[in-house]
Amino acid sequence: MSEPAPSQDGLKRGLKARHLQMIAIGGSIGTGLFVASGGAIADAGPGGALIAYGLIGLMVLLLMQSLGEMSARLPVAGSFQTYATVFVNRHFGFAIGWNYWFNWAITVAAELVAAGIIMSYWFPNSPSWIWAALFLALLTGLNALSAKAFGEGEYWLAMIKVVTVIVFLICGVAMIFGIIGGTSPGFSNWTEGEAPIVGGWLSIVSVFMIAGFSFQGTELIGVAAGEAENPKRDIPKAIKAIFWRIMLFYIGAIFVIGMLIPYLDPSLLSSEASDIATSPFTLVFERAGIAFAAALMNAVILSAILSAGNSGLYASARMLYSMALDGKAPKIFGRLNRRGVPMPAMLLTASVGLFGFLTAIIGQGAAYTWLLNVSGLSGFIAWVGIAVCHYQFRKQYIASGQDLAKLPYKAPLFPLGPILAFVILIVVIAGQNYQAVIEGNLLQVVSSYIGLPIFLLLWLGHWLATRKQPAVKIDPWTAKLH
Repeated sequence: MSEPAPSQDGLKRGLKARHLQMIAIGGSIGTGLFVASGGAIADAGPGGALIAYGLIGLMVLLLMQSLGEMSARLPVAGSFQTYATVFVNRHFGFAIGWNYWFNWAITVAAELVAAGIIMSYWFPNSPSWIWAALFLALLTGLNALSAKAFGEGEYWLAMIKVVTVIVFLICGVAMIFGIIGGTSPGFSNWTEGEAPIVGGWLSIVSVFMIAGFSFQGTELIGVAAGEAENPKRDIPKAIKAIFWRIMLFYIGAIFVIGMLIPYLDPSLLSSEASDIATSPFTLVFERAGIAFAAALMNAVILSAILSAGNSGLYASARMLYSMALDGKAPKIFGRLNRRGVPMPAMLLTASVGLFGFLTAIIGQGAAYTWLLNVSGLSGFIAWVGIAVCHYQFRKQYIASGQDLAKLPYKAPLFPLGPILAFVILIVVIAGQNYQAVIEGNLLQVVSSYIGLPIFLLLWLGHWLATRKQPAVKIDPWTAKLH
């Protein structure tokens, strides 16, 4: 069997079309859907949650169309960090790249903590750090093999999540029509109490945060484009399929949960990964008469956690590798092993994940909580970067005299798409913890918004450090240095 062809930045193109398809949808299915969706319905009611997830789903669709246009034309592992450097400026690219790397490095730590909690369901007397160390070694080993090994692992982990959601939707629809699970509740849960919308628009804005975190990871397809076998063919296919998958998996699941479980159900109010019994998926499966529902969902949520950790290691290692090639990170992180894997970059990310996990189990975990808060806005900031980059990309593409018809994929709603996504994201970022702002709780305000000044400091710091240095010239249509 022949070796995958190298990409223009030295990585090997080992990801097949089916890998990209599953990365595109699997990246956004996780504990946000399986667990936190219950809290969203409890906070805003079934109608409010549906509106919030629908609006955020629309925003994600527009962003992925923007990312699809750029990554199909310029498929590099640096993705939006490279686009920010080329089409905005190098300082913005520096801040976007380090922001995104940190986001996923801390996410790996968060997933290790969650994995330890999940395993206590089956092994209540075993220390969680043992499982965290085991899973970190497993994910690091998988990523160290090759991009294809990552893609294969992600494909099967994502497949578990996809099948679970499909079975859930089938059971849910059957229960809505009274075929299984006893008498159908009809639309009674949409008229109970203050339903369908509880708390007005402010509650919908608060659910924006939950929905936004749920969808984070969808942008992984842009990073994966750098190692796709045929990005010009496969990226457009994956992007076009995202709309229907968002509608089916997220909007469909929220609708089913809202129909079957009243928003006043106390189980929804306490939805946490540490209590599988409160997952709305577990509740629906139990009412459908499926035996071992809690154990089943525990296994599914574990697969979702491992999938997020697997993706986190992959994405952050490629981002750090790309920055090293561009001179935005130490040169050592620009090295590849013989299988085309950026090992130094991946090992640094894994060590940050390990450090984050250790801070969570030592003392009261206050340092870990702050690390999570710093990374909380990082995903949204990266998405803002995608919208800004696409606007600039299309503007410069036309100015350079190139033909729009020759783009492998053309975002259908430009310029409205990136502008609307940008506006929704500003609302999401501003409303991150509006309650703390209204109440004047300074500590909570700082804790919730600290990621924003850190991003701005990265941008300003790079400008101050390099403003007198000549910019490295990069061809905007090949991303090659000259």
